[in-house]
Amino acid sequence: MEPLKHPKSLREFIDDLAAIGEVQPIEKEVDWNLEIGAVARRTYELRAPAPLFTTITGIEKGFRVLSAPGGLSAQPGLTYSRIALALGLPAGTGGADIVTALADARQREPVPPRVVDASEAPCKENIMKGDEVDLLKFPTPLIHDGDGGRYIQSYGMNIAKTPDGSWTNWSVNRMMLVDRNRLACLIPPPQHLGIIRALWEKRGEDLPIAVALGVEPALPYVGGMPLPEGDDEAHFLGGYFGEGLELVPAETVDLLVPATAEIVIEGRVSLTDVADEGPMGEYPGYLDRGSHSPKPVLHVTAVTYRDDAILPVAVAGAPVEEDHTGWGLPHAAEMTYVLREGRLPVSACWGVLESAAHWWVVALRPDWHEVSGLTSQQMARRVGEVVFGAGKLAFGVPKLVLVEHDFDIADPAQLIWAFASRAHPEHGEEHFENQPQNIIPVYLDEHERLSYHATKVVYNCLLADRFPADQRPVASDFAHNWPAEVRQRVLANWQEYGFRPAAPAAGSAGSADSAGCAGSAGSGDNSGGER
Repeated sequence: MEPLKHPKSLREFIDDLAAIGEVQPIEKEVDWNLEIGAVARRTYELRAPAPLFTTITGIEKGFRVLSAPGGLSAQPGLTYSRIALALGLPAGTGGADIVTALADARQREPVPPRVVDASEAPCKENIMKGDEVDLLKFPTPLIHDGDGGRYIQSYGMNIAKTPDGSWTNWSVNRMMLVDRNRLACLIPPPQHLGIIRALWEKRGEDLPIAVALGVEPALPYVGGMPLPEGDDEAHFLGGYFGEGLELVPAETVDLLVPATAEIVIEGRVSLTDVADEGPMGEYPGYLDRGSHSPKPVLHVTAVTYRDDAILPVAVAGAPVEEDHTGWGLPHAAEMTYVLREGRLPVSACWGVLESAAHWWVVALRPDWHEVSGLTSQQMARRVGEVVFGAGKLAFGVPKLVLVEHDFDIADPAQLIWAFASRAHPEHGEEHFENQPQNIIPVYLDEHERLSYHATKVVYNCLLADRFPADQRPVASDFAHNWPAEVRQRVLANWQEYGFRPAAPAAGSAGSADSAGCAGSAGSGDNSGGER
């Protein structure tokens, strides 16, 4: 395939955002102590442009902070533009089309990275080693009032490989400053980074790791994608783009890191040293004040960084922010792929961004009953078995909403309507006990947190098996209850009636999820990630 044109650095991405009005440089001095977090949080809630802070109290001039790089936009037709541009897609691409692009790439051959010389790598413009290391010089914010510390890693890539070198994993896990050369790390044992750390621990060795901040903007999305154990996210992204990523050897650990990264932190996660980490305002939308505990410490051996380095910051919390977009869309893509492989009549999947990564939609073709011969309860059971049995995918997916694809699944208003009106209050749920589960949702009890297991559910909103084909309910909305000729006449005469021009639908630009009906599925149809 012809390589997909895409931004190869955070700076190219910022230029792309600026071209469509999706970045806001802020020259006024702001304080890293809560003010950056508060401004960024406000932009998420207004869906305002991503703030680029250029002057930060107590920080050397030149260092900058970019927040909300994966937030949603209030501009008509550009709802998902930041995600689309990061993945090399047109700015107006809709949510379901982004999901489909990632899902389709799962069937392509991975493409390994291209290793470049250090002289070609902007990430090597400045190098600190040993006693020179000083993480406190970077503009790391105290994000939320109540956080246990300042989180330098909230939207970067943790890069680690197995002791035999057969598998390199790229993930997004939070890391908190302890002091000038130490970080406290959240590394849940069931996640891939935890699995790799256990292999090093078995050898009695610290885990070598690189933390790359301000990377190619597509990388956090594959870092949030639940690829199978053993798959290298950088190779998958190379297959997606049709060309290998440019990587360069790290200075003090045997790892390859993104050549255009803004900041790269290298070191080893200690077998024995721990520090109190947390709490942190997290992706479910709450700051759990009791969620601090001793965590393993990363001892930093080197830091490389670009001139005028930019630190990306995700302000985790109430939706929608990067944990939801960077987790929701890639997880929906993997879910689509897994269900396709399971031979189920799936039209599309979607992570409901407004649910803070708690609800996931599985949309079936309207003819699912005829082609499968299953009842809705049998189908709900089968979908749950496939998704909840899919390894790492299942770890972050607690609740599935199973629907026919006769509405826009990326529109939360339509989803609420479908859920409320179609799910039977008595037999509309299928429960799956003792399933793998991350420990951050606030509804979990203590036993579930300790065991990394909990009950999961499929909400059955299917209707097709309850009515004869010619008597199934039809939505009483504009898209379904009037003939196409009448709808076209109304749209053509809208301004003549005296109305203002209608704004494009969210996620629009002709996307598969903007038409709001089953016919729109014709394209084939996470904080995060591993937070």
